[in-house]
Amino acid sequence: MSDLTETSLSSEELIDGVLLKAFRDEVRLPDGRTSVREWIDHPGASAIVPIFDDGQTLLVRQFRFPPRRTFLEVPAGKLDEPNEDPVDVAARELEEETGWRADRFEKIGAAYPCIGYSNELIHVYAAYGLERGEQDLTEGEFVKVVSMGLAEAVAKARNGEIKDMKTVTALVYAAAHVNERGDAS
Repeated sequence: MSDLTETSLSSEELIDGVLLKAFRDEVRLPDGRTSVREWIDHPGASAIVPIFDDGQTLLVRQFRFPPRRTFLEVPAGKLDEPNEDPVDVAARELEEETGWRADRFEKIGAAYPCIGYSNELIHVYAAYGLERGEQDLTEGEFVKVVSMGLAEAVAKARNGEIKDMKTVTALVYAAAHVNERGDAS
């Protein structure tokens, strides 16, 4: 069996939420049998690793309701419009969450964080040329900005202190990017 594609035969929308939509699809499997797949439709997101000339970066600490705990994360946010440019989202979210602007964004990767149940794709950017802007959190959003060395953040991701998968992935991408460029870390 060389083709592993599953084909949707029918789809039922289970939830039409503010952020997410949940579906149950009946699918045809590669061997011809059928099965059920439940999945979440997500608009996608951008995550940002700000990189200062001295090797510092910024993370945000915030409470996440589903796991009922506080996490240390890279700044990030969802695409608000179907065709919104992910780099525009990165610029918006960096300033909204941290109060910093960047004059240059470099795409350093993209990843699907939850392929077993979601189609979300997170675009990851390194942000350079940072200058103070104005933090502008959305209603109901509470974050604390944390500054630390990029190398320290990567170490926290590697030793399990940082558990958010988008942040772990973004920091690994950023470390490789900085290493390839020869930047301070």
